[in-house]
Amino acid sequence: MIIIFYIYDFDKTIYDGDSSLDFYLFCIKIKKSIIFNIIKVFFAYILYFFKIKNKTYVKEVFFSFVKHFEDIDKVVNDFWNENRKKIKQFYLEKKHDKDIIISASPYFLLKPISLDLKVKDLIASDVSKKTGKFKSQNCKGIKKVEYLKEKYKNIEVLEVYTDSYSDQPLIDIARKAYIVDKDKITKIKG
Repeated sequence: MIIIFYIYDFDKTIYDGDSSLDFYLFCIKIKKSIIFNIIKVFFAYILYFFKIKNKTYVKEVFFSFVKHFEDIDKVVNDFWNENRKKIKQFYLEKKHDKDIIISASPYFLLKPISLDLKVKDLIASDVSKKTGKFKSQNCKGIKKVEYLKEKYKNIEVLEVYTDSYSDQPLIDIARKAYIVDKDKITKIKG
């Protein structure tokens, strides 16, 4: 049996912005002291630039701010109560019960909005909401396709929507593909 899905990247595709950055800025309003986390991130980027550390390390340093919150689930829900309005109109008009969101953003951050949007499934980076550490590889590039095929053995991807060619592996397996740039949607395949 072949299952047909519509695949959407999240940040800058159906969400107007970067949800991880927006979440960090939202958290600063609650706990001002986490602003100093940016210093650690700066030094992590230097190590990444000189190829001493990888991108996952940088992201772990960035997400380490979550350990300063006792009830991160409440903070995430409060964030979406304020930021749901940033879901793009084209998606709200087009959404389908066979939509899958595949994102490099943390699963714990996107789960509430995915439930609210009633998407079929969410595949995202498995990041600890207590420490910010990655529990598996970052859900980016070819990993998006690997995680999708791990979960759904016999699939056909009808359409892919993304803001970046870094999602070329997803584009390659889709019948049709679209690049989303703000409110402009350009067909690039099919």
